[in-house]
Amino acid sequence: MAKNESMWGGRFKSGAAERLRDYTESVSFDRNLYRHDIAGSMAHAKMLLKIGVLKKQELADILKGLGEIRAEIDAGKFAWSIEREDVHMNIEAALTERYPAGAKLHTGRSRNDQVATAMRLWLKDQIAENQQAIAALQTALVTWAMRDIAVVIPGYTHLQRAQPVLLAHHLLAYVEMLERDHARLADAAKRVDVLPLGSGAIAGSTLPLDRAFVAKELGFARVSENSMDAVSDRDFIVEYNAACALLAVHLSRLSEDLILWSTAEFHFIRIGDAYTTGSSLMPQKKNPDIAELGRGKSARVIGNLVSLLTLLKGLPMTYNRDLQEDKERLFDTAKTVQSSLLIFAEMLGHIEVDAAACQRAAADPLLLATDLADWLVRKGVPFRNAHHLVGAAVALAEEKKIPITQIPLADWKKISPVFDKSALEVFSVETGLQTRTTIGSPNPKLVKAQLARWKKILAGRK
Repeated sequence: MAKNESMWGGRFKSGAAERLRDYTESVSFDRNLYRHDIAGSMAHAKMLLKIGVLKKQELADILKGLGEIRAEIDAGKFAWSIEREDVHMNIEAALTERYPAGAKLHTGRSRNDQVATAMRLWLKDQIAENQQAIAALQTALVTWAMRDIAVVIPGYTHLQRAQPVLLAHHLLAYVEMLERDHARLADAAKRVDVLPLGSGAIAGSTLPLDRAFVAKELGFARVSENSMDAVSDRDFIVEYNAACALLAVHLSRLSEDLILWSTAEFHFIRIGDAYTTGSSLMPQKKNPDIAELGRGKSARVIGNLVSLLTLLKGLPMTYNRDLQEDKERLFDTAKTVQSSLLIFAEMLGHIEVDAAACQRAAADPLLLATDLADWLVRKGVPFRNAHHLVGAAVALAEEKKIPITQIPLADWKKISPVFDKSALEVFSVETGLQTRTTIGSPNPKLVKAQLARWKKILAGRK
C-alpha cells in the first residue's frame, strides 16, 4: 500500500500515522481467525454469485485466490502487513492484488458483521475441541479410579478428616464437575451458532442478500434477527469465558487436592518425574508445578471474564472499536483452558498411589464417629442426643490420650447406658462403606456401577 493511500478510500487524503497504525492494529493476534474468515468469505462469494453480483469466473477466481492464501498462511509463507490493520483486510488486499474480482468480495458486508462471523465460526470449533479435552480428562480420572478402586482415604471437610471414602469416589466427584462444564459449553454453543453476516455495519443491506444460503453453507443453525444486535453482540464470548472460568476453577480445585496429596504430610500420591520439576537450590525437592500452574492459571481465566464484562458494560449501540479488545481475552482463555485440560489428562496417567499411607490415614477411628451416632439412633436415641453422646466419648478419648476404640466399657456406660460391646463394631472402615447404600454414596458396589456408567458414556464421545 502506498504511503499516501488510505485503506479507508476517498474520505481520507493521507494514510494513517505510524503510531496510530501500531496502536490500532490487531493482525498480530486476530490472524488466528484466518481459516474462519476465509470460510466466511467463500460462502459470501457463493451467495454473491447466486444474487447476480458475481459472474461464475469471478467466483472461481475468488475461491481459487482464497484457497491459495489459506495454503500460504498454513505454510507460514504469507506476508502479513500491519498497515492493513487486521486479518480481514490483509486477506482481502492480497486477494485483490492477485485477482481483480477480489474487489467485489466486500459487497454487502462490513468488517463489523465479517469479524463477528469469523469469531463465531472459530468459537464453534474451539468449543468442540474443549469438549473433547474435557472428555479426555474425565477418561483419565475414571481410568485412575478403576486402577485404585480398593484404596480408601479420609474424606475432608474444612480440611479436617471427616469420613472414609473410596479414592475412586473422590475422583468421580471431579468427573461430575467436568460433566457440568461439558454441558455448559454445549449450551453456550447454541448461542454461538447464529450467523451475523448480512447485517452490514449496522442496518443490513439494500442488496437482496440470501442470508439463509450463507448460514447453510457455513453450518449455522439460524441467522440473527436484529442487525444492530448482530454486530455488537459479544454475549456469546462472555458466556464462553464464563463457562471456562468455572472450568478453570474446577481444575484449580483438583490441583489443590493433588498438591496436598503429594506432600510428605499426606503422601497419598507420587506424581511421575516427567510431570514434576525440581528446585534450583534444594536437591531433594520434587514440585507439583503442573498442578500449581493449573491453580494459578485459573486467575487469568477469571480475569479475562471480568475484563470482557467491564469492556461491554458502558458501550452504546452498536459496534465500537473497544470490541477489538475482546479477541485477546477470548484467545487467551481458550488456549489456557485447552492446554490445562490436555496436560492434566496426561499427568493423571503418571500418578502412583501410596496405598499404605492412604490406609494408615483412613484407619483413624474418629472417621466413623458419625456411624456410632447412627448406631445410637437405631437404638432409639434422638440424633441430637446421639451427636452429643458421641462428642462426649471423643472428648474423653482425647482427655485419656487413647483412641476412641480403647475406651473401657465401664466408661462408655457412664456416658450412656445404651452403649454396649456391639457399639465398637461400627469402627470398621469396610463395614462403614458397605452400609452406605444411599444413591451417590461411596459404597464400593455403587462406585463400581458409577465407573461402569462413566466408562460407557465417555466411550461414546471418542
